Amino acid sequence: LGLFLFGLGEGLLLLSTTGNSPWSVLAEGISNLSGFTIGASTFFISICVLFLWFFLSQKPGIGTLMNIIIIAVIIDLTLNTFESPSSIFFQYILSIFSVLLVGLGSGIYLISNLGPGPRDGLMTGLTRVTNFPIAFVRASIEISAVLIGWYLGGTVGLGTLIFALGIGPAVAASLLVVNRI
Repeated sequence: LGLFLFGLGEGLLLLSTTGNSPWSVLAEGISNLSGFTIGASTFFISICVLFLWFFLSQKPGIGTLMNIIIIAVIIDLTLNTFESPSSIFFQYILSIFSVLLVGLGSGIYLISNLGPGPRDGLMTGLTRVTNFPIAFVRASIEISAVLIGWYLGGTVGLGTLIFALGIGPAVAASLLVVNRI
């Protein structure tokens, strides 16, 4: 359920056309160049990131593999099922709703303890190897994904900023709610 909500939120943020989350900026950029769908590009990126775990001595779990598959499939399913709102007002409402969905999905996924997602494992592995603070490592990874994706033609906009500023509080609130259930 958490991965489904996460993928749905990512797909809806793409449909808002206000700006993508950092990794979706990269996936859209790769999609623009390759002709693959954004979901397929997300899958490919996740596999590449997972490959980097080998050098960081990270161990995937069943949740890691489910993360790679479910999020990619749900992004494409969302993009093929729903249409982008025509009103700029509703596009920004959709972007805020999307961040809340990704936050809720993250909270549900995180409490399952079935293995970190590929990007989370990269973050924790690099933090352990470099001894840099986790905030610095994660910010560096996210900024790199946005810059490369933007260079490749991915969509960066106010929605990207809404995601960047809103995802932390959305995940934190979700964890509070999900842990009480």
